[in-house]
Formats: sequence, C-alpha cells, structure tokens
Amino acid sequence: MANPTGKWGKSRTRKHRANWKIEAPKLIECERCHAMRMPHRVCLECGYYDGRQIISVEEKKKA
Repeated sequence: MANPTGKWGKSRTRKHRANWKIEAPKLIECERCHAMRMPHRVCLECGYYDGRQIISVEEKKKA
C-alpha cells in the first residue's frame, strides 16, 4: 500500500487550503425571455435551450 513520502509543512498545507473558496454560480441571460439562467442548461422560465423548446412551461409548473 502506498504511503506518503514526507510530511507536508504548515506553509504548504495552508497554501493548499487557500484555494477552497465558495463561488457564486455563473449566470447568463436567456436569449428568448431574458431571465437569468445557468449556462448549458434549459431555461426554467421558457423551457428553451439553443433555440429549441426542450420542456413545456406547463410541464415545469406540474413538477
């Protein structure tokens, strides 16, 4: 079984942990209804993605 070859120093550990940050989700404007949505996802307001209707708005309201 593999074992670590040496101890990480405090400085190295703290530098490693410094990159754990919370990011706000990236949002873009829907081209059709101008609602804010996540990129590469279906718009939950109008149901369109890439110029095509993927889900109907009535489907979304039922779920």
